[in-house]
Amino acid sequence: MKRTAILITLLLTSALASGQQVIKLWPDGAPNTNSLSGPERVMEGGRIGNISDPELLLFPAAEPNGLAVIMCPGGGYAYVAAGHEGTDMAAWFNAQGITYAVLKYRMPNGHADVPLTDAQRAISILRSRADEWGIRKVGIMGGSAGGHLAATASVHFTARTRPDFQILLYPLITFEGRVTPGGRNLLFDMYPEEEEVAYYCCEKHVTPNCPPAFIVHCEDDNTVPVRDSRIYVQALEENGVPVQFLVYPDGGHGFGFRDSFAHKQEWTSALAEWLKTR
Repeated sequence: MKRTAILITLLLTSALASGQQVIKLWPDGAPNTNSLSGPERVMEGGRIGNISDPELLLFPAAEPNGLAVIMCPGGGYAYVAAGHEGTDMAAWFNAQGITYAVLKYRMPNGHADVPLTDAQRAISILRSRADEWGIRKVGIMGGSAGGHLAATASVHFTARTRPDFQILLYPLITFEGRVTPGGRNLLFDMYPEEEEVAYYCCEKHVTPNCPPAFIVHCEDDNTVPVRDSRIYVQALEENGVPVQFLVYPDGGHGFGFRDSFAHKQEWTSALAEWLKTR
């Protein structure tokens, strides 16, 4: 427990040295619970699990261009990969003039509504302090399970919580064929209702009012098949929602902001150009 506390302190201290702010999502208590207790677990690579107290790790841009991006790291809804799919991207976004925030969202632990509640709350917080940080548009981003969370927030929203754009890296999109009664899935309980599973199949809920999308996936992804992105892209296009879809032949899953990904320069350059049009 002492080691975990030290690792958390080091992670936050390093980020705070870069001008980061840590914002509690629910200082007076969240409206729902994931029934988790005990301390957070910090693992190698900046992964954080057992999250029950969600936070925004905010990196304000020194010269804001009006855009803000909320990043939802992946981790299979068991933890958040807060390093290569989180804080490692802060300097890049800030260099574009974009205020950047990593969402340390609560693990669902069978309570599917919990992560979405946190994502919607994060959007609302940035909008409520838009003048302070020079924000005119708020986008949401995510990788893998975090990509599913970002996509879910992009199809289920209110006027207050609708993202202005979405950026998805190798996102999980659908649960069709993935969830069976009694099967193990961290988003749902052991025996979810069909209606609940369908609610979190993002491709089923795309409308013309969904935000424009930038999506990256690799053909050789054996964790989340590129089919997930393709069915989402198809739904977006059928509804007239602008989408830029980059598919690479290799690179696998979970590349995030790692330099080892051969196409890093390509997708980040394409994203920088795409963001200029937002």
